[in-house]
Formats: sequence, structure tokens, C-alpha cells
Amino acid sequence: MAVLEKIRVKFGLVISIIIALALLSFIIDPSTLESALNSMSSKYDVGQIAGKNISYTDFQSDVDRFTTINELLGAGRDEESQKQIRNAAWQELLDKYMFVKNAKEAGITVGEDEMLSLMGGEYVSPALAQNPVFMDETGLFSADRLKAFIQNVDADESGQLRTYWNYIQNTVHNQQYYAKFGALFAASGSDNALQLAQAVQENNTTADVDYCLAFYPVGQDSTVTVSDDEVRAYYKAHKEFFKQKAGRDIEYVVYEVVPSAEDVAATSAAMTEAYDEFAATDNMRTFLLKNSERGLDNYWYKAGELSTVNSEIDRQIFEGAKLTQIVTEGNSFFAAREMDSKMLPDSAFVKHILLQGDKAASTADSLVTVIKKGGNFSNLVAAYSADQASAADGELGSIGWMTQTYMIQGFEGVFDAKVGEPYVLNTQYGTHVVLVSQKTKPVAKKQVAILEKTALASKETFNNYYSQANTFATLAGGTYEGYQKALDSTKVYSHPATITEATASYGAIDNAKEVTRWAFDSKVGKASNIITVDNNYFFVVAVKDAMKEGYAPVQKVASQIYDKLYSDRLMETKNREVAEKIAGATTIEEVADRLGVQVEHRDALSLGSTGVEPALLGAIAAAKEGELFGPVAGVMGSYVVRVANKEAGSFYSEADAKNYATQKAQYLSQMILSVMQDYDNVKDNRERFF
Repeated sequence: MAVLEKIRVKFGLVISIIIALALLSFIIDPSTLESALNSMSSKYDVGQIAGKNISYTDFQSDVDRFTTINELLGAGRDEESQKQIRNAAWQELLDKYMFVKNAKEAGITVGEDEMLSLMGGEYVSPALAQNPVFMDETGLFSADRLKAFIQNVDADESGQLRTYWNYIQNTVHNQQYYAKFGALFAASGSDNALQLAQAVQENNTTADVDYCLAFYPVGQDSTVTVSDDEVRAYYKAHKEFFKQKAGRDIEYVVYEVVPSAEDVAATSAAMTEAYDEFAATDNMRTFLLKNSERGLDNYWYKAGELSTVNSEIDRQIFEGAKLTQIVTEGNSFFAAREMDSKMLPDSAFVKHILLQGDKAASTADSLVTVIKKGGNFSNLVAAYSADQASAADGELGSIGWMTQTYMIQGFEGVFDAKVGEPYVLNTQYGTHVVLVSQKTKPVAKKQVAILEKTALASKETFNNYYSQANTFATLAGGTYEGYQKALDSTKVYSHPATITEATASYGAIDNAKEVTRWAFDSKVGKASNIITVDNNYFFVVAVKDAMKEGYAPVQKVASQIYDKLYSDRLMETKNREVAEKIAGATTIEEVADRLGVQVEHRDALSLGSTGVEPALLGAIAAAKEGELFGPVAGVMGSYVVRVANKEAGSFYSEADAKNYATQKAQYLSQMILSVMQDYDNVKDNRERFF
């Protein structure tokens, strides 16, 4: 022990922990220790693919790389884009460690010569052919554009082009594996000749049938029993059915910060005070910046469109009010003032010639003159325009239909322009010769200034709600038992919920991942302090139960298994009883009389019908004409059938059967990745972090 103490002093706490673990391994079973260490490590892993642990650091590095690629292509950094980027990064890892490996094991290869052909040779990959970066002015793949890009890769000091080019090559490589594996799967999954013949026969056969349906009893039948041993035996035999994700059963109370009556009254008073100035100001833009939650915009509204703001505002403005009254909706207050009105179309079809350089202005004037004298616009575009990609209607120069929401900045004047009259305008892109060739019918539109104020919770109100949440959390004292006592004391409603690590919303409250993280980091029986979400909701949460990833314990699923076994046994029992009741019956009418039901009739019922219970179709297929058949247990009850006659048609062909088989194969192919992930024991823990 003296030696151990010297080592502790010399090497510090870290080496002490290592030695302690080593000593502990003599006491604890080594496999248990390894499991514990793996558990500690996996907690910080984004996932596992085919035995390969994916650390958060490595995954974030891939995400950063995909973010660079996205930004290179002009995409944004909003949350939806980030989600797509994370999905792309994860998919690349699945391809690398799982899919390509399995494809190779299936005997599939993608060779160097094949890659060369796909990367610009005879058979260009869709990843290149459909990429706008490598398209010419006509929208077709250009080998010259591809060569120019490759030449620029090494010259790019930022390394971004190299990153993108590596991504493209990897995409081409993986897509080819997917194409080959999909073709192999589709070929192996096709129906054989016997299956096709059976499908043709079934779908071409119709029957006129009489049948009786003896419904199963509603409610519990005491004569049908299922023992605990049977439940356990079923669980043991079907354990794979009861896999579960890690989860938590929680309860929570939430205090939403809402404006008090005093806050609403104060906002109403502020609205009234601003209203007179709103009605008279000559500088509306500055006034709204200081006094309104909505700035001045240049949008031209037509009747009905102001309803997105407030329906009463829309009604007053388009019934002729130059200034509306103050309108209240919930905790919000609105007033509107008409700034201008005119007749305008909803859209205009626009063509242009883009000119750049020192002589752009003089060239534009000359082109206007040429066009007015009947010059061919498309020919002039081909000869002079810097924009050779716009061809909305198939003609060069056509930008297409512009609306207020689909508008190039600087082109707003197209709605006032005369049809067929070319004119010149300047934008950030250069000098344009613009021609409006068509317009929709003009309608009455107005430019409107909107004064909007919404009541917000004051500091006093915020503190009041926080105090209520704090009182509850204090009474709970950090335990589930205390949480229940706090409920009794405060009479607050408690929300029960079963959550996974992916849960981010609680009811209508989004961005609440912090609540989920707390629940998964806490033990059963614990209650939280205040968890603040969006600075507007105060949560207090208690963990009632925890479900580990793996198999749900039999106790958790016993009732589910019981219902399954009870249903199966009920079907068997009642079907047997029906058989006993109708024994010796010779007609379907006699069967109906004994069972106390009516005879149902269907004419020309196709054996390939969908929407008909399979048990009934099966009974009809097996029955001989003119003879009773059954009973057959179905979902709703037991069927007894008598087929009057069967007829074979020819409306369903072998081609129809092959098309249906192809559709089935395509549907099954969509399951390839999910089946592979099960096979390779893929664990996706991204929701733990994002």
C-alpha cells in the first residue's frame, strides 16, 4: 500500500483511477467490466454500424464537411438544411461501413475502368449528368464543363473544390453499387411462371356466392381463458416482436408565461395612443419601425389576402375604409391604413436580354429600337445576352411568369409595363432590355400600412409564473413521491408521456429537447428543478419508469400478448361451436336459421378483390359449386359459403400480373436498407445529440 501511495503522489489522480480499475478487475468479472466501459464510451457515440463505433467528434467532422459542400452550392444554414446535412452524413457512413460491404459480399464490384466511364466516359453517372455544375447553357451535361472544373480543383487554395469533387466521386461510386444491387434484388424477387399463372387465374375468376357470417361476441367471453404460462411461452417464442427503443415514462407540469389582464390593458392603451399618429403621419416607414411589430412593405394586396393578417382588417379595407378601426384578436391589436391603390395583374410573362460591360447602356438602347422595328427577340438574346440559360417557354430570354412572390429584385415595374413595349432597367446583375409579352387580367389592389401590437408578459408577470413553478419544484423536492404530493397541494394538471431520445415536442411546445435530455440523464423516481424552454415555458418533470433499449420485459407486454392469444382462441372456439351447430345442414338457408343470421349475397365477386376479407375469398376459392363450405374463421366472425357458380374471364392478363409483381419487388427493395441495418445491428443515437 505504501508503494501505491507513492505512485498516487507522483502521478496523480489519473493513474490512481487506472490502477483502481485494474485491481477492481480481479474482483469483477472481466466481461462485466468490459460491458461497463463500453457503456460509458457508447454514451458519447452518435451510433454504431456493423460493429464500428461512430463518435460524436467524427460524425460532427463529417457534418462540417457536408455543410461546406452545401454552402458551396448556395444552400443556407437553417435548421431544416442542417437536418438534411446530418441525414446525408449518416447515410454516407451507412454506405461506407454497411451497404458497400454487403454488396461486395453479394459478389458485386465496381472497377476502375467502370468508374472512369461513369466519371465522364461513355456511360456518365446521373450524379454528374444531372448536376447543374456540369451543365451547359442548354441544360445538358457538358464534358468541357467537367474538365474545366477538374482543372480548377488543384488550383483552389481553399480546398473546397477538392472536398466537393471527392464527394462527387464517392457518390458516383456508391450509386453504382446501389444500381447493381437493386438490379440483382429485382431479378431475384420476380415471380416465376407458376406464380404468374396463379395470379392470372385468381384475378380472372369471379363467383356468385351466398354466405353467412356468425359474428364473434362483443366483450369478454368467460369460457375462453389464457394462462400466464401461455403468455410467457408466447413471449419466449416471439421475443423479436418485442424489441424497443430506450424510453422513459414521465409526468410533467408546465407553466406557460402568458400576458396578464394588466399586460393586455397596457398594450391596448399603447395602441390607442399610437393610433392618431398612425392616421396622420407622412413618414410611415419610420413610424412603424418605432411603434409596430410589422414594418412597411410594398406588397400590393387584393381582396382576401389581408385575411392572413386579420379578416376584419381585410373586410374594412376592401369595403373602402382608408383607415380601419382598431381590431382586437386575442392578445393582438391591429389597425390598417391604405397608402395607395391601382389596378394590377397578378402575374406577367417576362423576357429579357442581360447586358454587361461599359457599352451595356448604349447597346440596350439600340436593341430596344431593333425590337420595336420587329427584330427577333430570341435571336438578339443568342447574340447579345449574358444570360443564355433562361428559356421558360422554350425560347431564349424567357424568364417566365413573375408574381409578387416570385420576383427578381429590380423587376417590380413589370406589372405596370405595357405588353409588347421593350424598355431598359438596371439591376445588380447588369443592364436589362425587358419585354412583357403577357399579363393576367388586372384586379383592384392596395398597398397597406399595418399597425400591429401584441401584448407580452411584463417582468412582473414572468416572475409570477416562475414563482409558481419554483413553488411546485420546491414542494416536489427532487423526487417522484414529492412530485405527487406537490400535485395534491397545488392542484396543477400533470401530463403523462412516454418519450424516446428523439422527443423534442411536448404537446404544442417545440424546442423542448432539454426536457428529454434531463429525463434520460436522471434515475427513476427523480423530479427536476425548473427547466426553461424558449424563455416562455417552465417545466417540472418526474421520471416514473425507464425502458432500456432491447427487449421489453414480459410484464410490460403481457396484456398485449394476452389479447393476441385470447383473440386466436376465441376464433378457434367460436368456429368450432359454429361447426357443431350447422352439422348436417344441407342448405345455406338452414345454416342461417341455425346460426340466427341472414344469408348475404354477392354477384361476380373477383377472387383477386381487395377490400374483401381474405378468409371469405379463401373459402370461395376452395368451395365447390353448389356445396356448403365452412366454417372458416375470419377477423369479424366465422364464414359459411355456398358458391352458385364460378366463371373465368380474360380481363386480367399475364402482363398485368408481371406489372404487379414488379410493383411488389419495388416495394420490397425499399426495405433493403432497414433489413441490412437490423442484420448489421445498426444503432442510430443521433437523436441523443441533435
